Amino acid sequence: MSKLRYERPVIKKLEGGMPNKFGLRSEIQPMPTIDGNSVANLIQDYGSPLFVISEKTIRSTLKKAKKAFETQYPRVQFAWSYKTNYLNAVCNIFHQEGSWAEVVSGFEYDKAIALGVSGKKIIFNGPEKSVEDLTKAIQNDSLIHIDHLDEFYTIVELAGTLKKRPRVAIRVNMDTGVYPIWDRFGFNYENGQAWDAINKIMHSGKMELIGLHCHIGTFMLSPSAYGIAASKLAELTLALEQKFNHEIKYIDLGGGFPSRNTLKGSYLPGIDTNPTFDDFAEAISTALLNSNFRKDKLPLLILETGRALIDEAAYLLGSVIANKRSSTGRRNTILDVGVNILFTSFWYDHKITPAQSFSQYTEETCVYGPLCMNIDVIRENTELPLLNRGDHVVIHNVGAYNLTQWMQFISLRPNVILIDTNEKPHLIRERETLDNMNNMEKIPDYLVKIN
Repeated sequence: MSKLRYERPVIKKLEGGMPNKFGLRSEIQPMPTIDGNSVANLIQDYGSPLFVISEKTIRSTLKKAKKAFETQYPRVQFAWSYKTNYLNAVCNIFHQEGSWAEVVSGFEYDKAIALGVSGKKIIFNGPEKSVEDLTKAIQNDSLIHIDHLDEFYTIVELAGTLKKRPRVAIRVNMDTGVYPIWDRFGFNYENGQAWDAINKIMHSGKMELIGLHCHIGTFMLSPSAYGIAASKLAELTLALEQKFNHEIKYIDLGGGFPSRNTLKGSYLPGIDTNPTFDDFAEAISTALLNSNFRKDKLPLLILETGRALIDEAAYLLGSVIANKRSSTGRRNTILDVGVNILFTSFWYDHKITPAQSFSQYTEETCVYGPLCMNIDVIRENTELPLLNRGDHVVIHNVGAYNLTQWMQFISLRPNVILIDTNEKPHLIRERETLDNMNNMEKIPDYLVKIN
């Protein structure tokens, strides 16, 4: 019989209020495995911290999203948002499932081409497209979403030089009842900028206007706002057809659907409150089908969904470095996971689950990272059991933006593994080393020697 681990007694303040669905205490269950792989073994083999991505979850989530939209609207195309997570293995899972590529920089465009994506299946968004970027996009017949008039004039010049008619759309911003309005990008609907841009494109005769695009916000919790956006783009499409006898091929409603994460300050967890794919599909499809499109003229609906498709497919494994008490007596647990690799902890209350069994005792805990910065806070306040040095934890829903916005700061970036549909782990990005950093630096000769 093994000796029980000692846990010192604690005094826990009783809080008044109503019980939740688990009674008077939070329900916490250990998570010892991910897709059939032991968390302890993964950390032993690949180190801690460690990003773990579930291929099974990616594919099932995308299938769920497709089903929600394709059962309510006859023509739907998903495009994978590269800025959300552009690891090659992740991108190719989405492309294998039929997603196009949606990019917002020349770097992302080149990445999509290098992965073998057809130029005709790349949507090029964003306000910064160099002449070189636009030239490649035009030559590859990619879909260029015009963000401003300076870009329009550049494309006009390139169309003449290259002797090609670029395939373009315009980005439209609008009032959908959600504030502040995202009017930084594209042309405004209400003040006539969008219609002015359409007129310029049509009268130029230099390019083929085939789509209208909008992206109304991020982590949107109001499906009705998408219904308003779809209605306004439909009105613009029909007005264009009436004036120029020109047919728009697609309406692109961008991304912005929320994941199951919980925003800071939320009273209830996101898994219980955030809208589902079905909610957004209902609002969007109803708006388009109730417009005045003829049945044989319904435009293709493009969705650039990122966060909602990848967030819950990834986990960040970490280990406990130490426990401390603050000056007020609150329990502080320090992990080897910092905000440099978990950027989204600034706006999400990520769920943190122990990876091993524990006693029934829990305590309000502040979870810190290892960085020598006071802002390195993973959770300001969460109910956790009494973890000990060397214990492992699983941080949930980290697939979106952390692997594109992470940074080398104080500590090097860790390994990333993918667990395939047969539950086999694959290393898809190696941890950084000092050589990775030094190879990009140059020291002037007079600074090579030190005393």
